[in-house]
Amino acid sequence: MDSYLFDLTPQLLHDALLSMIAVFTLFLVASHFLFNPIRDMLKKRKEQIRDDLGDAKNSREEAQRLKEEYEAKLQNVEKEAEEILSAARKKALANEAKIIADAKEEAVRIRERAAQEAELEKKKAADDVKKEMVSIASLMAGKVVAASMNTAIQDSLLEETLKEIGDTTWLS
Repeated sequence: MDSYLFDLTPQLLHDALLSMIAVFTLFLVASHFLFNPIRDMLKKRKEQIRDDLGDAKNSREEAQRLKEEYEAKLQNVEKEAEEILSAARKKALANEAKIIADAKEEAVRIRERAAQEAELEKKKAADDVKKEMVSIASLMAGKVVAASMNTAIQDSLLEETLKEIGDTTWLS
């Protein structure tokens, strides 16, 4: 038997070299069929995560902007509500003043109408009194003619009738 360094025979070296070539070839084939799809999948996943993070950042910025806009609107809403209430109060006061003015005008019209009606009733009563006096005078004249009284009796009857009716009746 030949003595070799570390027992490295050419057959062993040849087998070792073929094993290394086979392992390297197997590595290349596994890399092509297994590692490359996994790398592509990881690359796509990495890009999707990057896109998702970008979208999340954009969404966060949009949410912050909407929050600030909402807070600004909220402050404006309080101001607007106060303005609306103030305008409603002013309108209510104006309506109140208008209603009071209308009521006062109506009261004046009612008083004027009542005064006119009272004046008409007064005139009607005066006319009734005059008619009554005419009828009494004609009745008295009929009695005077019928009784053929003397003038002293007629004067006394006339004065008595005038006292019953009153002097102011003839003046109105």
